[in-house]
Amino acid sequence: MSSHPLLIILGPTASGKTRLAVAVAAALNGEIISADSRQVFRGMDIGTGKDLQEYAAAGKQIPYHLINIRDAGDQYNVNAFKDDFYEAYDKIIQLGKLPVLCGGTGMYIHSVLQNHQYTAVPVNEQLRAGLPHHDIVELRRMLAAYPPELTAQADLSSAKRLVRAIEIAEFLQFNAFREEPRPQFDPLILGLGGEVETRREHIRKRLEDRFKEGLIEEVQSLLQQGVPAETLIFYGMEYKFVTSYLQKELSMEDMKEKLYIAIRQFAKRQMTFFRKMEKDGIMINWLDSDLDQGLLREEVLKLHAEKYRL
Repeated sequence: MSSHPLLIILGPTASGKTRLAVAVAAALNGEIISADSRQVFRGMDIGTGKDLQEYAAAGKQIPYHLINIRDAGDQYNVNAFKDDFYEAYDKIIQLGKLPVLCGGTGMYIHSVLQNHQYTAVPVNEQLRAGLPHHDIVELRRMLAAYPPELTAQADLSSAKRLVRAIEIAEFLQFNAFREEPRPQFDPLILGLGGEVETRREHIRKRLEDRFKEGLIEEVQSLLQQGVPAETLIFYGMEYKFVTSYLQKELSMEDMKEKLYIAIRQFAKRQMTFFRKMEKDGIMINWLDSDLDQGLLREEVLKLHAEKYRL
């Protein structure tokens, strides 16, 4: 097998990623690394869909990483994720096990596959405020004024990426940057797709279940613990709309319907990001999430055996 194997299971919300990852990890002596930007926070269990009871298969508990590692209200970003990911990855490899990266935060997954070193470069709000955010021609002209060695990795395809490229070039002009040696992965990437209408049904059903499990009470508890309402709103979706309901800005009916629509839109954005990853040269083997879990598991095991010639 490759010296740096990595099995990745990605997909939109409510596609059954965790169940499949657990079943595969049980079969392949693996441990799971979560790629979810909100499951890192303690106390945010129902709204983030941690479903920790699912981390058991074939009579054994499957170890997981990067869940419940920060307090609710803390800041967490892609660079922090990368540091935590590589630490977890090394631990799993040293145990002779297979790392299984599972989640729906495409930016996190993309960051370890492409290993962009400059994710650690901080945001410069003062610089950004003075840039013409909607003028690609002018942004390209401004970027070209920097020495070529500072812009070699720049993506010129959009205004947003040009702004970031200028920010990085400006930082590198005045700061030394030490590249961290990272492993070159030999990944097998599985994506859970499926019919849009079926996904919507799963989203509505799961949302109903979360309310029954105590989603409103969870958000209420976080507010009582001192997590600011604006922070919960920043976390989005469940926390945003339930906070608005608790602040009497929305009725129960409006809150539930707006939340359902927001989750549907989020799932669509996730799929858009995964398609962008493919355009960037990342190969995703798409599987039908509507298939029986046993069949999905067997398909993943087959692809794994073929990939690593087992």
